[in-house]
Amino acid sequence: METAAIKILTRAVDMDKKEQYTLALVLYQEGLQVLLNTIKEVTDAKKKDHLRLKAKGYLDRAEKLKEIIEEKKALGQYREQTKIEAGATGHDYDSLFGRFLDNNVVWIHVEDPYIRAYHQCLNLVRLCELAVRKCSSLSKIILTTTQDPEDSKNQITRLQELKLSLQQSNIKMDVNFSETLHDRQITLNNGWVIKIGRGLDYFKAPDSKFSLGACDLALRATLETTVDIFHKNDIKN
Repeated sequence: METAAIKILTRAVDMDKKEQYTLALVLYQEGLQVLLNTIKEVTDAKKKDHLRLKAKGYLDRAEKLKEIIEEKKALGQYREQTKIEAGATGHDYDSLFGRFLDNNVVWIHVEDPYIRAYHQCLNLVRLCELAVRKCSSLSKIILTTTQDPEDSKNQITRLQELKLSLQQSNIKMDVNFSETLHDRQITLNNGWVIKIGRGLDYFKAPDSKFSLGACDLALRATLETTVDIFHKNDIKN
């Protein structure tokens, strides 16, 4: 457990240095929990004191990060940027922005011009699944996309099926088609905005339907893209 704690906390420090504070905070919290569990198992008094001192330092930094995040949010200055390299793994939706999906999220607005093809609609399903798991107060998902000029019938059918499925969880889904939409972003009512250069479709196709990454996007190789995350105080539905 000590090795696991060190690994998580080392990454937390790395994200902290890169000013990806929200991710660093999550990692500090996860690493501290593992470290505290480790301390309970340690019998050597000297080592226990050493680990407690380490834990205090990480805890103090985590508390400071909370203050920094809230201060920047209040000023409308909070921003993080992540560059995802081509062929990288470990960048599924949960790892990218799952930390912003919580019980305060009531609605989500997805703006992506390319929710058309089968795999693109499936990406939206994956996002909805993540949101339903994490956001207990979620009541609405709004999709703004463009209509497929070559296969609008299947596109509309897929989105209608998702809409009916979400209704079973008491979540309304509104679909809006735009002829001019270009930007790609996910907006949450709690003020967080996630802009992914390629939208939801930033994964390479799996080698086969039976290869790793075919189902789990955390194991799927990515295309190169940039993710900008920022907070706005004047979010409107």
